[in-house]
Formats: sequence, structure tokens, C-alpha cells
Amino acid sequence: MENVAIFDSPGKGRGLKAAKEFWAGDVIFSEASLSAVVFDSHAERICHSCFRRQEKLQRCGQCKFAHYCDRTCQRAGWAEHKQECSAIKAYGKVPNENIRLVSRIMWRIDKEGSLVSDLQLTTLDELEDHLNDMQEDDLKELKVDIHNFLDYWPRTSKQHTIDDISHIFGVINCNGFTVSDQRGLQAVGVGLFPNLCLVNHDCWPNCTVILNHGRIELRSLGKIAEGEELTVAYVDYLNVSEERQRLLKTQYFFDCTCEHCTNKTHDDIKMGGREVEGVKPSDEQVKEATDYCFDMMEKMDKARLNGDYHEVVKICRQCIEKTEPILAETHIYQLRMWSTMSEVQAYLQYFEEAADFARKMVEGYKKLYHPNNAALGMAAMRAGVTHWQAGLIEVGHGMICKAYAILMITHGPTHPITKDLEAMRMQTEMELRMFKQNEYVYHSMREAALKNKPMTMLHEPKSVEEGIKNLFHRRK
Repeated sequence: MENVAIFDSPGKGRGLKAAKEFWAGDVIFSEASLSAVVFDSHAERICHSCFRRQEKLQRCGQCKFAHYCDRTCQRAGWAEHKQECSAIKAYGKVPNENIRLVSRIMWRIDKEGSLVSDLQLTTLDELEDHLNDMQEDDLKELKVDIHNFLDYWPRTSKQHTIDDISHIFGVINCNGFTVSDQRGLQAVGVGLFPNLCLVNHDCWPNCTVILNHGRIELRSLGKIAEGEELTVAYVDYLNVSEERQRLLKTQYFFDCTCEHCTNKTHDDIKMGGREVEGVKPSDEQVKEATDYCFDMMEKMDKARLNGDYHEVVKICRQCIEKTEPILAETHIYQLRMWSTMSEVQAYLQYFEEAADFARKMVEGYKKLYHPNNAALGMAAMRAGVTHWQAGLIEVGHGMICKAYAILMITHGPTHPITKDLEAMRMQTEMELRMFKQNEYVYHSMREAALKNKPMTMLHEPKSVEEGIKNLFHRRK
């Protein structure tokens, strides 16, 4: 950890600063979890050791709960699962993910001490638990978890005080980090990374965090000077400053006073009206369109939850036709509608229309996000693939190249998504050369290929950007 140093950050408490100069894409540090568990909802579909998604998993023969890819993964995960396995059998049922994570952490600390590695910069005792800041409902849930933990915790294990147990629950509640599947597209678990807990928030950060082959990587988004504080975003920038401040206060118990919140940067265009030849709609028109869009988003979410995607399209189309002439291309509700429309239409295989909405979404994102933001890179990738599927090879290749450039910084060359993008980039480059040589031959070959191998149904729509936007786990 020679790349970073702990210091007292003004108004924030402890933080990390750069011990040397960094450039875009540099890995400042990587860290394995102190412990991590699979979400309850994914327990039978995700390997409990490597967190890979597999069609067929082997179940632990003792507790019947843990699942693994094969014997290799089972052996690799046995050190963490051994005590958990006995505890589940004795308890007679499986406790929730928070209790399982706290238990694994405490078993490891009991065995190895408060510092489990020479590279660990802080102990869990030194991390904030914010128990005194929690809302009444959250405290009730915490008390239930602690009660169930005490029933679950084996009498043969070292016994701990209620205060110590409560502290660990508080720490994971505000410092847990989501663990993604092997491609990094879906959150499948939660873990605790002590060094990452020291990195403070900024709405316009100079770093990003990604999970790569089981370890988190703190990566630089641009040039960082020696001595500069290292920051990441705890919440998505695609919210107005007031909403970001509310989320940060509710979820992480601090008041954000970053430059973008103080100056309300981009708030005007995030909720603004569309300007046509110097003429803007009135504030009343913008408010009416915004309120209408908000109401339609609630209906859209309900239809999407029910899996009624044709109804989702109908709602989105109705909303877009009414609000698109009024709301700015950077209006966050408009962007949400375009994003959903592009996902669902691609799922239903209406690729040309999906590509059009995806392109609008990316253009809006580019005016709001940091140029090296991972969510922008993922959106560009989705738009590039959708254009490619629609046969719009020139735009598709350009967007895939744009996505690749961003993800080389945010994810690095060894990440599975970046490797996928590299393969797409090479394929679309080859197809683009063919297209430029003879458009007719290209389209004829494409149609023939589709007839021989029809496009299969895409996965059910789920925003690929969401995994990037919501890396910091919050117990629901």
C-alpha cells in the first residue's frame, strides 16, 4: 500500500491521499475482501467461492446450502465455509446475508486477529458504524438481526459482547460493497473491503472502483497529483444535487459539501427544457412535463416488474411523444425513458428503434457524466451493440470503440467486459471494412448469416449500468 497514505480529510474524518502521481487507468491499489457472501436471492445460482454464475452447481453435502462450480471451488471456499457449514446444520435453517457476512467476518478475526494482512490499513474497530445515526425502522431491523445472530452463533465459537456484534453490523450496513458475477454485469453478493472503507465520497470523483477476478481495484479516472485526496462516488451522479445530498445523508450519514453539490452543477440541464432556435418552453410547461414523466415512470416500473414489456413500450412511447418536445435531452427523466425504451425494444428485437433511443441516451450522458465514467462506458457499449444488431455498422463500431476506450480506464484490459469489448471491436472493424468495400455484399452476407443463425432472444432487460451505479451495497 505504498501508493496511498491515511490523512485527516477536512470535514470528512480519515481519508486516503495519493503518495505519488497517477494517470488515467492506473490501479492505485487492489484488495481482497475480508469476507464476502452471496445474496440470499442468488444462493442457488452463484458459486459461493468464486461468485461465478453457472447453470449447474454442486451443493455442499453437509449443510445443503452452499453451492460451488466444482470440487476445486469447494476446496478453495472451505476455510470460510467450514464453521458456517456446522452452524447452519446446528441452527436448522439459513440466516440472512447480513448475519452470514457478520459471522464470517467474526470467525476470521477470531482466528487471524484484527489485521488479517500486512496490507490492511485499518481495523474494523476503527471504522464508523453510525449506529447512533440510524433511523428507528433500521434500528428495529438491526435488533432482529442481532437476536437471530445470537441464536445462530455457535456456543463453541468465541463469544462476543452485544456492542461488538452491533458494531460489525453497523460497519457492513454503511461500508458493504457489492460483489458482481464474473462478467461484472450483475451484483450477486456483498463483501467488506477495509481499505476501500477509507476512501471518501465526492460527486465528481477522481477514482472508480471495480471488481476484477475477485478483488476490488481502485482505478484513477485521470491525472491525480501526489498528495491529492482519493475519492469515489457513493451515489449516481445522474441525480440532482438535492437528491444526492438526501441519499448520502440517509444512507451514509453525512452532508455532502462537494463542489458539484455546493454549486448545483448541471442541475439546470438535468431538469431543464429543450431549447429550439434560442426559444425555451416556459417553466410551467417544463414542470408539467416533468411531473407527467415522473407519474409515467411509476407506471412503467410497475409494468416492467410484472414482465409486461409491450405495456412498458406503450407507456414509454406515450410519455416520450408528449414530453420530448419540451424536456431537454439531458433531462434525467427523459434519459430514463430513452434508456428503458432502448433496453426493452432490444429485448423484443426491434433493434433499429432501440438503437435510436440508445444513441439519444448516450448523447445525453456525455453532457452530464465525467468523460471516463463507467456508466457512460457501459451505456456506449449497449448502444454500440444495439446499432450493430440493427445493421448500422458504422455507428455501432464507433460506439463500441468509445466504450472500449472508457472501460480500458475504468475496468482495465484484463476485465471480462473489456475482453468482450475487444472482441466486438475487432469483429465490427472487420465488418466495417467489408461494408466500405461493398455495402450490398455486406448486407447480403449479413442477411444470409441471420437466416442461417437467427438472432436468439436477448436476456430479460436489466440495465447493465445499474451494477456500475450501485456498487456500494445498502441493506434494503
